[in-house]
Amino acid sequence: MELDFERCYRAVDSRDQRFDGWFYTGVTSTGIYCRPSCPAITPKRQNVRFFPSAAAAQGVGLRACRRCRPDAAPGSPLWDVRADVVGRAMRLIADGVVDRDGVPGLASRLGYTERHLHRMLSAEMGAGPLALARAQRAQTARILIETTDLGMAEIAFAAGFGSVRQFNDTLREVYASAPSDLRTARGGQRAPAGAGTLALRLAYRPPLHARALLDFFAVRALPGVDEVRDGTYHRGLRLPHGTGEVALTPAAGHVAATLRLTDLRDLAPAVARCRRLLDLDADPAAIDATLAVDPALAPAVAAEPGIRVPRAVDGFEMAVRAIVGQQVSVASAQKTLTRLLTAPAPAPAQVDHEVFATDSGVSGQQPHDHRRAEGGRRDGAQGLRGFLSPEELLSLPDAGFGMPVGRRETLRGLARAVLDGSVDLAAGVDREEAVRGLLALPGIGPWTANYLAMRAFGDPDILLSTDLAVRRGAAALGLPDNPTTLDGYADRWRPWRSYATMRLWRAA
Repeated sequence: MELDFERCYRAVDSRDQRFDGWFYTGVTSTGIYCRPSCPAITPKRQNVRFFPSAAAAQGVGLRACRRCRPDAAPGSPLWDVRADVVGRAMRLIADGVVDRDGVPGLASRLGYTERHLHRMLSAEMGAGPLALARAQRAQTARILIETTDLGMAEIAFAAGFGSVRQFNDTLREVYASAPSDLRTARGGQRAPAGAGTLALRLAYRPPLHARALLDFFAVRALPGVDEVRDGTYHRGLRLPHGTGEVALTPAAGHVAATLRLTDLRDLAPAVARCRRLLDLDADPAAIDATLAVDPALAPAVAAEPGIRVPRAVDGFEMAVRAIVGQQVSVASAQKTLTRLLTAPAPAPAQVDHEVFATDSGVSGQQPHDHRRAEGGRRDGAQGLRGFLSPEELLSLPDAGFGMPVGRRETLRGLARAVLDGSVDLAAGVDREEAVRGLLALPGIGPWTANYLAMRAFGDPDILLSTDLAVRRGAAALGLPDNPTTLDGYADRWRPWRSYATMRLWRAA
């Protein structure tokens, strides 16, 4: 990745928060690296180097600044825009794929050899996939050290390290402190969130129109899955090693996240999915500047800066929501989805079983239907759970769907396609290939595929021009409401047409 020295140095000299996460500042005279907005005295030019990633700075022996904590900066908005292999790799690394499947697993997901993948990431990011994952492990470990009372050995393996020695060596190298010293630095007090709970801050680039996000989620909330209450968004999570629940409260400069996880190895993917859900890595200043050039959108941009695209924590969930929501109102879709989620579970003899990890680490048998695993409906008393899995959806009887036969079979076809691998709905998917796979399924058309590209795959440049609410919003703003004409007009909004779609929805 090319970094222009003069532009980067000006950003550092002005302590511009907009560039946090875009690049990192290495100071050779002190041996540390910082975020651009670090409040320390601006270093001399001859002592400065700029890096495209924290891993690249660590690779030349620099340690993280204790004052500005560069590992807690927002992620680069570049990965939302870029749909190439490097962009996909960065999204998958953030989701913990290297920790779970190693570099071979990451390379296999991307369809490249390990050697070629390492070469591409090193050229763009200044570090290979293992070093990038290592930097993320160090950040995860620091969070666990500072927010829990777990023993260091437990933290080491929960953060993804292969051994306690590797854990100790990495933290000394990255933070110039022993793990025990990082815990001492919090003042010797108990973990702030209490036993079994993690409290952390998710940074973002201001402005953030939090009310728009909460309003969007509130009208689409599903019982037992998610809810908005007292300015906080609560939702259940399906994660690689278990389930979890998160409460997200927008605040000045950050979103306060309170996480409860059944397996602490899921911390990094949980954080990555929450950031993606709220679109926290976006660059709202750049987006709003582009949209505000259009006189039709300028008043809305000025009145509501920082509108984000609500994304997804689960691609399959979003696909089911999109299919059920085809050609019906949001309220009607919510009623249908609620019936689907509260449908009676099949008799025990009809339920498939899967191997799962118990708290003791011993394998056992558990029904696929987690709604019945604790002996009752998923409701507030039981806590929130993730959405239905493909297996659970396929186990439901016909009567459990409460929708036309064609739509029911579309949902079943989607679930089978996800299970057999012909459709990939994960974060690091090739967007164009995923859309082609979705369009090949009976009952899924361009609106549904593009809706998923925008919300599940994170494409920032999708305009849902045939959507009725989008057309109404366009008409309300004095824009053409014919889909073909609107498509042509919207070229001026590239590459941020997804954000224009959100504004048209709000105008409607």
